[in-house]
Amino acid sequence: MRFGMQFFPDVRPAQKPADRYFAESLDLVGLIDRYGYSHVRIVEHYFHHWGGYTPNPIVFLSAASQRTKTARMVTGAVLPVFNHPLKLAGEIGMLDAISGGRLDVGFARAFLPHEFRAFGVNMDESVLRFEEGIEQVRRLLEETNVTCQGRFHSFENVTSLPRPTQKPRPNFYVAAVATPESFARAGRMGHWVMAIPGVGANPSELVGIYRENWRSAGHKGNPRIMLAVFIYCHEDRAEANRIARGPIERHFESICDAVAEFGKGGPISAAYKGYDKLYEKMRKETFESQIANHAAFIGTPADIVEQFHEFDRIMGGCDEVSCQVNPNDMAYADAERSVRLFGEKVIPHFADRRMVSAA
Repeated sequence: MRFGMQFFPDVRPAQKPADRYFAESLDLVGLIDRYGYSHVRIVEHYFHHWGGYTPNPIVFLSAASQRTKTARMVTGAVLPVFNHPLKLAGEIGMLDAISGGRLDVGFARAFLPHEFRAFGVNMDESVLRFEEGIEQVRRLLEETNVTCQGRFHSFENVTSLPRPTQKPRPNFYVAAVATPESFARAGRMGHWVMAIPGVGANPSELVGIYRENWRSAGHKGNPRIMLAVFIYCHEDRAEANRIARGPIERHFESICDAVAEFGKGGPISAAYKGYDKLYEKMRKETFESQIANHAAFIGTPADIVEQFHEFDRIMGGCDEVSCQVNPNDMAYADAERSVRLFGEKVIPHFADRRMVSAA
């Protein structure tokens, strides 16, 4: 089983200014090679304290790639709906070079109404923009002299620079949140999937939909699954619960604030059916429900090892676990202690066995 670090800034400037947040996060990245974490991952969001510190994950990952020489850099995820494919392809090629060919690119559709409104993009177009954008980026990375006549972006005879260090290009992930359609789309497209247990109604069922659509589309190789979770590891179980409870519950308060428009009644967009129910589910999330839904792994090293064995059984296998190591306003000393102990006592337990997707 492989474990990486996920960073999801969820603080207001008065709580933790950006320079302090990124200094602390990069110091945690500096522990990766010592303890065997497999990747660094960060989001793309805008204009709200839930995620808004990272409008461009490639900037953070460029810095992170210089603090670790072993971990892969993962965009978790870039948003084609708000980025021109020519610019995005060039930035991907640049980060692939800076990291020495250690980049995996996650793409997402985007779902926050305030982001669409600020960029002047119609939410009803999100699926079409996503599918067109990811395909245009793929072609720009794999081919030279590319001509595309798209509905949203068109260009003629363009060769993106720098060319990818990995051939033919970095691997692609597609983010899927809570709907069967999202997981089916990822499988049909033949890309790896990144998801969050505890958000959808039945995560193992959703992952099964992804695997089935991968197989039925005739894609070669095995589908690959990355699941994002909270972790907090401490020698004392009660102390682990005390330290982790507040930051995790405040994280859900923040996301509910960011998506509150879905809870006001009436459809926001036909492309986001069921998101009103998703909002209601997230509004009811607690520290205990996150643990029960295998979205948070909290406790002593022995507790967490046992929790991951159960996670393995329920999910039918997982390739990468993306661990949110410093949620919300968690103190740096607490996050560092957990990262070190998890690296010392949990990661080695799984070093000789990979939890591989059941294909």
